[in-house]
Amino acid sequence: MRISKRWRPISSSPSGCSGGVFDWEPALRRLDEYNARVEDPTFWNDAEAAQTLMRERTHLATQVDAVHRLQRELTDALDFAEMAQAEGDEASLNDVAEQLSALKAFAAKAELEALLSGEADGADAYLEVNSGAGGTESTDWAAMLLRMYTRWANAHDMQIELIEETDGEQVGIKSATVKISGTNAYGWLKTEAGVHRLVRISPFDAAAKRHTSFASVWVYPVVDDKIEIDINPTDVRTDTYRASGSGGQHVNKTDSAVRLTHIPSGIVVACQNQRSQHQNRDQAWKMLRARLYEAELQRRETAAQAVQDAKTDIGWGHQIRSYVLQPYQMVKDLRTNVETSDTAGVLDGDLDEFMAASLAQRVGVTRDAEAAA
Repeated sequence: MRISKRWRPISSSPSGCSGGVFDWEPALRRLDEYNARVEDPTFWNDAEAAQTLMRERTHLATQVDAVHRLQRELTDALDFAEMAQAEGDEASLNDVAEQLSALKAFAAKAELEALLSGEADGADAYLEVNSGAGGTESTDWAAMLLRMYTRWANAHDMQIELIEETDGEQVGIKSATVKISGTNAYGWLKTEAGVHRLVRISPFDAAAKRHTSFASVWVYPVVDDKIEIDINPTDVRTDTYRASGSGGQHVNKTDSAVRLTHIPSGIVVACQNQRSQHQNRDQAWKMLRARLYEAELQRRETAAQAVQDAKTDIGWGHQIRSYVLQPYQMVKDLRTNVETSDTAGVLDGDLDEFMAASLAQRVGVTRDAEAAA
């Protein structure tokens, strides 16, 4: 397998960001370049390339607008504070303090988003959920996790497409793969890869005993045609089978579902959301390319946490986050120690605080490694 790149996204180019820090003047020049290209009459001749550039342009324009907003509102607040102080208006000074506090939070968020400068952070993402130790409990837990990420994506105006789903024997899902499309989808979701642990009173236990369940989450970027990934066809085993599950696929009478196994790495992908075997095969190959690309990104990120190790066993000792519903209410990330008692909110998709802390830690570890080198 060989991986090479013919194109580098704006978020990781020297003219866009440098080492995860937003560079102002180069960013303005690149935005002007994008605006000029959009006005070119031949711009939409290549629809796919045009859509990619438009998404990068929107992302860059959002960053530039955030800086302009900070500059404008900070200047206004300071001018207002100066007048209020001259007049001895305590109420107005308190209002300015609230404005500055809100600006500080906005600046912190903008700074964090500027850290999404990894090679594939701006890409869409595939997200896999797999049930682990715990039987029926874990398949139900996997379905809860899938719902949690669906709610998170909806709250951030991202699009979700079901790629594959295998139902649990009684409830929930054994596995599912979705494609999540939106600005920096992979950059945010990559922090969620690992094993998630649930502790609760089982709704399936007549004795109402407390149970512990595990499910794993795996995230990898959607790869476009500008990233070359050569795969030896003899290294890939193809299996076809009848699609099943909800969404109309259960009535399929042909072997339309496709599973690909990359023998050297052991990576397995599957697709069954289309009725055509040809369409499922094409989607499965895209997913395999994406998985191999993500594996290469992880290999390069030598200073970051060994995410692959977290997949070795879906059980004790490998979890990244615990969700405790009994005997108390607590969700705690074991990497960053961020925790909250709002378990209902988290399970309903309120994950930003956890993602932000994990991203900041991940970037910090990478910078420390680069500085040591």
